[in-house]
Amino acid sequence: MFILSSTYTAPLEEVDALRPAHIAWLKEQHVAGHFHGWGRKTPPTGGVIFAVGDRAAIEALAQTDPYIKAGVAQAEIIEFTPAFLAPGLEETLSA
Repeated sequence: MFILSSTYTAPLEEVDALRPAHIAWLKEQHVAGHFHGWGRKTPPTGGVIFAVGDRAAIEALAQTDPYIKAGVAQAEIIEFTPAFLAPGLEETLSA
């Protein structure tokens, strides 16, 4: 399992101009089975995505994010092996 943690590197106005394309990308990756949840950080300094797959695929996928491609954000990919998931999350977050 992976957490993709993005940090905005441009003013929020520039990020928000690309938001519709970014949201469409998130939804496409969900339908493809890669992303199982996402949201903006509070305050809005970036975002977090829960992803499944192998590391190379997730790293390549992150580079297709409209925010990353436009240079308004950078991504950190954190891999972890859950030791515990609350009931209901096992199926949602497992690959």
